Amino acid sequence: MSDHHDHEHGGHDHDSGGGHSGHSHGVSADADRRWLTIALALISVFMLVEVVVGVAANSLALISDAAHMLTDVASIVLALVAMRLAARPAKGHFTYGLKRVEILSAQANGLTLLLLSIWLAYEAVRRLVSPPEVTGGLVLVTALVGVAVNLVATWCISRANRTSLNVEGTYQHILTDLFGFIATAVAGAVVLTTGFARADAIASLLVVVLMLKAGYGLVRDSGRIFLEAAPAGIDPDVLGDRLAAQDTVVEVHDLHVWTITSGQSALSAHVLVEPGGDCHAVRRGLQKMLLDEYRIGHATLQVDHLGEDAPDLLQITSATADDRDGHCDDAHGPVHRPGPHDH
Repeated sequence: MSDHHDHEHGGHDHDSGGGHSGHSHGVSADADRRWLTIALALISVFMLVEVVVGVAANSLALISDAAHMLTDVASIVLALVAMRLAARPAKGHFTYGLKRVEILSAQANGLTLLLLSIWLAYEAVRRLVSPPEVTGGLVLVTALVGVAVNLVATWCISRANRTSLNVEGTYQHILTDLFGFIATAVAGAVVLTTGFARADAIASLLVVVLMLKAGYGLVRDSGRIFLEAAPAGIDPDVLGDRLAAQDTVVEVHDLHVWTITSGQSALSAHVLVEPGGDCHAVRRGLQKMLLDEYRIGHATLQVDHLGEDAPDLLQITSATADDRDGHCDDAHGPVHRPGPHDH
């Protein structure tokens, strides 16, 4: 075979000749922006009303909800800007485009949730120790209106593409706000009927717990992408063994799998096939398997015949390491070889 070096960039998924795959999903980007803009308008107007009522009622729960709504506004604006930037085509030094701006937005949303929860926790504990007088009726009415507004806003954002971590970050902001208003409404009813002023601070602490949970999840997921960890649900060792188990494949090494942005995973690997094997057919088969079974469309596979350039590529440190769960370690990372029953 004249061409044993077959190096191709993800032949199954590229939208442009340059090999940079686009971001596509069931909901269009324009629809995403429209739904987020509607939610932004609703939340902005109600936030201003809530600040005035919260100060008048001396309610920390209402003021904390308004502060959270301010971060909601910021998160939606950030998400809209990130969508615009991420939609720009790949060019120049940005060979993947600006798709990871969406992940930056998600991480910023997570961090603001965590930081705001710390401040609200401090204020809530302070009011538990020394509870101020709270106007329960005003709190209850405002919180019920807030529940209605946030239900509509949550529904709007749920219509957008939530597989995007950017949109999911905004959704988590609005969702915790909805739960917060429900807790505030309950607190207002308790204060109104029993006079128990500490219910307001207790409601704030419940909101804090929700904010911590959502914020941690966003920071964790975005951090995994920035650190180029394997996509959630994919074990690189198992994936390497699956590749090595395909017909005529002798060895797979220098395997890397990571996430470019939400819903867009990438993989690169060096594959050795049996002498005389069809490198093109192997490469096409591996790419189809990656797309069908792992939803990895951006796959860069270098396929060579065994024995060609092998001395430069493999640096096995120990002959006894040849078969350790189907792979051994070399200078390029784990080496995956077919097991005794794979062929």
